[in-house]
Amino acid sequence: MEHPSGIPQKIVDKVVRRRGRLHAFETLEATKTALVVIDLDTATVSGDEQCRRIAPTVNAVASAVRDGGGIVAWVLSTMPVMPPNFVAILGVELATRYFNDGRPNGPGTELWRELRQSDRDLVAFKSGASAFFPGKCDLKERLDPLGIDTLLIAGAVTNICCESSARDATELGYKVIMISDGLSGQAHGLHEATLATFYRIFGDVRPSSEIIELLSV
Repeated sequence: MEHPSGIPQKIVDKVVRRRGRLHAFETLEATKTALVVIDLDTATVSGDEQCRRIAPTVNAVASAVRDGGGIVAWVLSTMPVMPPNFVAILGVELATRYFNDGRPNGPGTELWRELRQSDRDLVAFKSGASAFFPGKCDLKERLDPLGIDTLLIAGAVTNICCESSARDATELGYKVIMISDGLSGQAHGLHEATLATFYRIFGDVRPSSEIIELLSV
């Protein structure tokens, strides 16, 4: 079996031998599914060509989720205070830029203009890398009353905020699928490594075409 998202065959073979099938989650119940789109904000997307390229894919999946009765959640970043050690880790220039982007009405708090938002969608703000780390975002508290048990992860950056959110969601008991062509990685190799690791041990990975097909069943 080959993985449609290009996961290395050695990893695919190991996973299939272990569980007897290619995908952890073989079906989707649309009404219990949420598309969680991470950090496709004006600050991030305007300066990143790859982010701009995935916008139509994200819109297509969002439309399919809504049509099936699921939820679309747009997650943006806010930064009311500079996090401890932020400057030490990122350096003054980058830490200051991220901080300013996340200030009220900053470009990090605004959804990218080419993304199609519905009145039914949720908009959540996270104050850290993960949308599911306790105390950093209220998304879980808003999804759980809706009966959501499956999350589709898209957005930027694959190997940072998207991976952090996906792993934390797995720890919280959600079924999590990363959408391979609905994610933007920081550089070649980092995106691919995240998808391979997540597929191997944390959840599932599928291209958008498969997600849309499963939602229509």
